[in-house]
Amino acid sequence: MTQPTSVNRFDSLDDPETLRVLVRNLQEGIYISNARGEILDANPALLEMFGVTSLEELRSHSAEDLLVDPERRAQELELLNRDGAIREFELRIRRMDGGTRTVLDTTYATRDPVTGEMFYHGILIDITARKALENRLREQSLRDPLTGCYNRRHLTELERSIVDLEVNSWGCIFIDIDHFKQYNDRHGHQAGDLVLVKMGHFLMGQVRAEEAVVRLGGDEFAILLVGADDERTARIATRLQIAALRRAPVAFSLGFAVRENGEAFERTLNRADHNLLAVRVIERSPEVDRRGEE
Repeated sequence: MTQPTSVNRFDSLDDPETLRVLVRNLQEGIYISNARGEILDANPALLEMFGVTSLEELRSHSAEDLLVDPERRAQELELLNRDGAIREFELRIRRMDGGTRTVLDTTYATRDPVTGEMFYHGILIDITARKALENRLREQSLRDPLTGCYNRRHLTELERSIVDLEVNSWGCIFIDIDHFKQYNDRHGHQAGDLVLVKMGHFLMGQVRAEEAVVRLGGDEFAILLVGADDERTARIATRLQIAALRRAPVAFSLGFAVRENGEAFERTLNRADHNLLAVRVIERSPEVDRRGEE
């Protein structure tokens, strides 16, 4: 006699209860919104992403209110209306506690055949931790590991970005530590590394965050001043010379130049290098420096 086959209602995506359980338990945020940007329904994971405890609380905010950059929503809607679907569109969302998260939005548009109203069914994947890691790794790749200054790779990326933004001017201050090879030979590479670290900290302490201090290699540094003209570049160079009298860890030479005739960074750097002048400092012995570190 044939045994009756058991019916498992959770083995098919065509089963409504199966879909309900799946949506509620997924860690990805699932939502339905309309053309006005109103959130009509969402699963618990989406509520957690926005830091709300109920769908009613989430519904009190439009999609534009929940985005850091509402223009991104407009761009996404334009693509959705053109293609009918979009995959992994990166957005930054606002949480109710004031924090932000970075998410990837995959969604498609569907129109109600009866009313003609447009709806959007989507999934948000939280990539905040991944973006933070990517940013840390990228930042590390652009930094000199010894001094913490930027490296030449950052110099290349900075030039590319300001050319793309059609910035036509920049200033450059070139810094070269005096007699560094002799210092290394006399006191050892560990003492030399300490001087480089102190010099990097000194330079970074004299400029604003957007004024990049770059270690070019060896004992050479540069400060890039995006958008600076002759007057501003000369003013910052003078400020460095004055600060060096009391604060610089070692004697150095300084030269500066401003971009001419649409030249590349390297050309401006070379001209700044050719303009080097010695900068006065109050000399410090290695023994004094070492005692200051203790």
